[in-house]
Amino acid sequence: MTQNLVDDYGWDSPEGPQSCNYIAPHILLLLKNYNVKSVLDIGSGNGKLCSIIASKGYYVVGVEYDANGCSSASKMYPNIPFFNYGVHDNPELLMKHTGEFDAVVSTEVIEHLFSPHLLPKYAASVLKQGGYLIITTPYHGYLKNLALSIFNKWDHHHTALWHGGHIKFWSKSTLTQLLSNNGFKVIQFSGVGRLPLLWKSMVLVAIKV
Repeated sequence: MTQNLVDDYGWDSPEGPQSCNYIAPHILLLLKNYNVKSVLDIGSGNGKLCSIIASKGYYVVGVEYDANGCSSASKMYPNIPFFNYGVHDNPELLMKHTGEFDAVVSTEVIEHLFSPHLLPKYAASVLKQGGYLIITTPYHGYLKNLALSIFNKWDHHHTALWHGGHIKFWSKSTLTQLLSNNGFKVIQFSGVGRLPLLWKSMVLVAIKV
């Protein structure tokens, strides 16, 4: 059966995505609050977030399905291990190199996946019991959706012409359900970027149960 996979997400710049500016500080705060020591970044792109996390003293590993992104990350940050895997791959391929993690982070990834349930399944396989999954995705709520309609921004928001762009649009409820169905219990919700209820992204923290 043919899999719907995108090989190239365009990681051709050493700069992190714009979203990293408002997401990374919140991720660091959560890692500190939950007393995390080891972190896996699923969908690590060109490694920018991993480098930020590593700079604060955490042991961090990145997995990225885009081979160009993974190669670029390895060259820019040679002290951080990066692996060219996707969430459809066997997590044991990673585990034989790393062991289990205290936390998995995945920022602005799940909205790109044809089979999003594979992300929490992969995370559960590599996390310690009681470990944390921290996941971000564009926020959708009544006021945000209304604003997108009023200002005619849906075409831009949907990224329909970007091969590999956003194909899933999550609410707090639907993402919570996805995580609950795949071995997690959501314990924290917050928003980042812009004003409350007009957030650019939402952040869910879930614990492996």
